[in-house]
Amino acid sequence: MEREKEIAKLVNVLRRTARMALQSEWTGSTQDVATFCIDQYNKVLGRLKEIDADVGSVFDPLAAGSSLTVAAMACRQLAAYYEDEVGRSHNWGDWRGAWADPRHGAWADKRAFKEFWNKSAREIEDFGEFIRENIDEWINQRKAHAKQDESGERKTSPINPDDTKPQ
Repeated sequence: MEREKEIAKLVNVLRRTARMALQSEWTGSTQDVATFCIDQYNKVLGRLKEIDADVGSVFDPLAAGSSLTVAAMACRQLAAYYEDEVGRSHNWGDWRGAWADPRHGAWADKRAFKEFWNKSAREIEDFGEFIRENIDEWINQRKAHAKQDESGERKTSPINPDDTKPQ
């Protein structure tokens, strides 16, 4: 298997392991789940060290008694190390059908969302991850709109009451 494809597959495993570790911690899982997540991280790290020796100077294997939170963080950091090569997960950042309006909240283009959902958003966990990754951008949009409103500048033309009378 070529290097880029294998790295992309391993990064996908890391992302899913991180998500599984966090969900398992939230639901109060057993130590078996933590052991599995730690072993999975260590196996992926070992394989990545074979493919890319430089990764070994940055990342260490996890200790056997590490928590699920530590396993999730380690998986996400290792996946982030390769993000420039493999891109963000599931092309979530490609969808720009949402915007924020400080007067009315967040809005989504229904048609764009439906198309997006049918193509790549089959799992609700993926959608939640997309929201977490993009919330900062939405907040910044909201703040930008709020600053425009504070300027007191009129953005619409005045309505002439004669134009709105029934004919």
